[in-house]
Amino acid sequence: MTDKIRVAVVGANGAFGMKHLDGLMNIDDAVVTVVSATSQEKADAVAAKYGVANAVVGLDAVLERDDVDAVILATPTGLHAEQTQAVLAAGKHVQVEIPLADSLADAEATLAVAEASDRIAMVGHTRRFNPSHQLVHNRITAGEFNVQQMDVQTYFFRRTNTNAKGEARSWTDHLLWHHAAHTVDLFAYQAGKIVQANAIQGPIHPELGIAMDMSIQLKSETGAICTLSLSFNNDGPFGTFFRYIGDTDTYLARYDDLFNGKDEQIDVSNVAVSMNGIELQDREFISAIREGREPNSSLRQVIDCYRVLGQLEEQLA
Repeated sequence: MTDKIRVAVVGANGAFGMKHLDGLMNIDDAVVTVVSATSQEKADAVAAKYGVANAVVGLDAVLERDDVDAVILATPTGLHAEQTQAVLAAGKHVQVEIPLADSLADAEATLAVAEASDRIAMVGHTRRFNPSHQLVHNRITAGEFNVQQMDVQTYFFRRTNTNAKGEARSWTDHLLWHHAAHTVDLFAYQAGKIVQANAIQGPIHPELGIAMDMSIQLKSETGAICTLSLSFNNDGPFGTFFRYIGDTDTYLARYDDLFNGKDEQIDVSNVAVSMNGIELQDREFISAIREGREPNSSLRQVIDCYRVLGQLEEQLA
């Protein structure tokens, strides 16, 4: 394959659609041929901003095109499984934003479609790609560091349906199926297969219909443990903060940045070709397509995360 991989970004007007577009603009092997949004006006605005030739509405308008090799889905969570299956059925490669699905049944059904396909199918589990977590993973792989405990805080202020840009949205986010998925997958990636999982949750919001606070405990096959606290009630600071307590060191990871236990910043600029986790995630997607190989964060690799989430959902019910 010598030509550039032709990519469509669906949900391009959203916060993460634009993050993917920012990343793709730095990847020489990729070219964005079309963007899709929820309205023509929004699609046109994104296309103009990023210099994309074609702007359409919806996924169907993308799948019928012959100038698209691969699709990145940055759409509402409830659409992820169905849309991933549709992209694969259309014979195109797919990367879907985290989470793959909001139920275990939908996640496993989508995996079955992916395994029956000869296309690349990947989920945007970005923590695998942040340089901060990559450095820790590289030390684990080299036998220089072993996780004993992870302490993770995922805190936002989301008492209304608003996205990362502060704009109103039509769907409801979820602490378990979205935000916990990041940590459940990362913990297994760094410490081994999860063999025990427990969860409790706070009151259900009367309008949103979801728990606004949650606590999760995990244990891996290596004996490592993880404590995850999640909240939509926290009025700052926002984001997810990871503390790795290991047998040789302590690390604090804040997205792409990494600090030691004394809160001294560690240089991770040489870990990968970019300091942007989303861009590195997209680079892996494009490289896997070009090389015809399974990507890091393939559906097969992350399915255990969703099986754990399914178990936790049963507990909470």
